[in-house]
Formats: sequence, C-alpha cells, structure tokens
Amino acid sequence: MGVNGTASLSDRRRLAILAICCSSLLIVAMDNTIVNVALPSIRSDLHASLSGLQWTVDAYTIVIASFLMLAGSTGDRLGRKRTFQTGLCVFAAASLGCSLAPTLGWLIAARAVQGVGGSMLNPVAMSIITNVFTDPRERGRAIGAWGATVGISLALGPIVGGALTEAVDWRAIFWINVPIALAAVVLTALYVPESRAARPRRLDPVGQLLVIVTLAAVTYGIIDAPSAGWVSAQTLALFAVSASALAFLVAYELRRREPLIEPRFFRSPPFAGATMIAVCAFAGFAGFLLINTLYLQDVRGYSPLEAGLCTLPMAILAGLLAPVSGRIVGTRGARPALLFGGICMAVAPLLLVDLSATTPLVLLLGVYALYGMGFGAMNPPITYTAVSGMPDSQAGVAAAVASTSRQVGQTLGVAIIGSIVGTAAGAAGGRGLAAATHPAWWVIGACGASVLALGAASTGVRAQRAARRAAAALQAEAQPA
Repeated sequence: MGVNGTASLSDRRRLAILAICCSSLLIVAMDNTIVNVALPSIRSDLHASLSGLQWTVDAYTIVIASFLMLAGSTGDRLGRKRTFQTGLCVFAAASLGCSLAPTLGWLIAARAVQGVGGSMLNPVAMSIITNVFTDPRERGRAIGAWGATVGISLALGPIVGGALTEAVDWRAIFWINVPIALAAVVLTALYVPESRAARPRRLDPVGQLLVIVTLAAVTYGIIDAPSAGWVSAQTLALFAVSASALAFLVAYELRRREPLIEPRFFRSPPFAGATMIAVCAFAGFAGFLLINTLYLQDVRGYSPLEAGLCTLPMAILAGLLAPVSGRIVGTRGARPALLFGGICMAVAPLLLVDLSATTPLVLLLGVYALYGMGFGAMNPPITYTAVSGMPDSQAGVAAAVASTSRQVGQTLGVAIIGSIVGTAAGAAGGRGLAAATHPAWWVIGACGASVLALGAASTGVRAQRAARRAAAALQAEAQPA
C-alpha cells in the first residue's frame, strides 16, 4: 500500500478533497477549449495564420500529452500532494504569461509552459481520488463527478471564453486560471494528505524523449502539411521520424522492467479500448470545436460571445449527460454509455456535411445538442474503465495513460481537422470556409463511428473475461516480493 493516511478522513474532508481535485481539472480541461472562441481575436491581434492558431491550441495539449505519464509516476514517487501543488503554481504563472504575451511566438511558448503545469494536475488528482476513496462504490461516485467535470469544463470553455473576449479582451481568458489555481494551492495544503506509492516506478528518460519526438513530429508534420505539401520531403520525413520513434518506443518499453508506458495495462481489452476511444472521441471533439468557432465568427459574423452562446446546448447536454452516464456505468457497466455516445458523435457531424453560410441556426443548435449528449456520455466510462482493476500503487501511471489518450486525441484532432480545412480553403478566406469544412465533417463522424465500434468490441463478454485475467495478473505482480 502507498503512504496514504486516508483511512481516518471524515466524509466532509473527502468531499473537500474531491472539490479541490475537480477544480484543478476544471481549469486544465477548460483551457483546452476556452482558447478556441478567442482564436479569431488572437489572429487579428497577433497576425496569426491558421497554422499559428493550431499551434496556439496544440502547444498546450502536446506538452500535456508528453508529460502526463512522467507526472503521474513523479507523484507516486515524490508525493502526490507536493506534485499537485507544484503543478498549480506553474499553471498559474504560465497563465499570467499567456495574458502578457506580446507576440504569437511568446504566446505559444507560454502555452507550452502552461501544459507542463497542467500535466502535473490531472493524473495526480485522479491518483489522490483513488487513494482517498477506497470503497468501490464511493470511488465510482467520485469518478463520476470527475467525469462530469471533464464534460462540463470542456463544453463551457467556449461560452466563458466568448464572454471574456467580448467584455474585456482575449487575454482575459487566461486571467481566470490564476485565482482558482492559487486558491487550490492553499486548500490543498489544508485538506489533502500526502501520499505516495510504496514501490514507485523508476524514471525512464529514454521513453520520455521518444514520447515527445513521436507526438511533436507527427503534429508538426500534419499542421505544416497544407503549406509544405502533404507529400513533400519535409512532411514525409516528419511522419517517418514519428513512426520510427513510436516503433522504437514500443520495443524499448517492452524490454524495460519499469517502463514509462506500462505495456501490461494493454492486456486488458477494456483498458486498451478506453485508450483508443479517448483518442477518437477527443480528436472528434477538438476538431468539432475548432471549425465551428471559425465558422460561426468568420462565416456567419457572430461576435465571440454569440459564438460561445451557440454552443450552449452542447454545454448543457454534456453537463446533464455526464452524471447520468456515471450512474449508468456504476449500475450497468460502460457498454450502454459508450454505445449511446458513439452513435450521437457519429450522427451529429454528418448532419453538417453540406454546411453553408445559410444553414438554419436551429439545425446548428440541434447538432450541437446531439454532439454534446454523446460527448457527455463518454467521459465517465472512459475514466472508470481505465482505472478499474489497476493496482492502487500505480494509480498515477494508469490514470496518466487515460489522460494522455485524451490529450493525444485533442492534439491530433486540431492538427488533422485544421489541416484538412486549411488545405480545402486555400487562399479563399472566410467566404470559402463553410465549403472547406465539408470533408472535415466526414472525418469527425468517422471518429464517432470508431468510438461506437471500439465500445462494442471492448465491453463484450470475452473482453470482460480477458480483463479479469489481466487485472488478476497485475494485482499479483504489484504485490511486494
């Protein structure tokens, strides 16, 4: 067992700890989407290209994806409370730096530092939750609240961002993080007990470097492809570097006794399925938000606030469905929620394949509501499946893999969907943007269809039997010799 000191915690203190952890998730997850609605303003103020806007989003997500697993194991080793507080301080300082950025380059750099701080929060907070809520039923409810926070924060980002951008300035979207993070630092000191794993993993610098190279190379190649050419030497070389780094990473991690990425986790079909579902679901969601933000403001001429309000049905339905999904997962398992979410996320984008400047607003709002229902249903089963059956001593690493999958999905979604639209639009400007989104909707719909197929395959009877065998093996291997 880890050094927890959680057995004697009162219910009130447990709820306080859950609230603190959810507040950290709120700012990290909301910062994935709050920037989207401000992108046109950032483009105008800092003279950014479409690829520059993509990097404004992806500099944050790619750093989080790269360092989440390191942060999870660091929390297990050095102390989750200490790592959590450090992440909050870095996140607050970097948010302030984003608000003061004089150029696009400085903004992208500050976003990357913000990602470093954010990487220390989500997996460590989930590890704190799993160590504080030891009763399976209580843990299920806590994870349901966690999943609801993910859905609410990601969907509310455009609304909050639109309001702040229109009322103050795009820089104000970063100010909101500072008081929340600082308050969480103080409350963590008061309520959260220190905990760490009894047998934390060793550092894996080679694996960490390979993860960074894999993600950075493929993201750079996709984002720059519209200008460099999809079959240019630069693009093909970047894809080759990414593929080679990934292949070497897999081979290297399989040989390590304590790898950065634990291959044994993927013996469990539900865990492996949840990982891929997270990538597909969040790729579709990130691409959905990106092109809708640009469409609503550049094509329809809406203000940032009006554009954010248009996504309100998505925010409301995502917030309502997340706790319902959490309860369904607790009583009937992950399968119903995954299938329902996959259907919604597959159908909704296909209703916009003929999007134009005159598409009825009621249709847009209906699509946003349908997509929000699907996305809201996704998070609880992803999170619950990822951590269930894993040893508590490695909770940080297991949660980091699930969180990394979300961030990888968002990074790839912004890169791929943005590049598809950029390639189709060419130099046509805002007037050609609506038609340029048509192929992107098919890709987003395919992401939803993949969620549906993976959800069905990874939650069947055979998959559950394999998961029980994998969980038993992991528990046995986790016991001290």
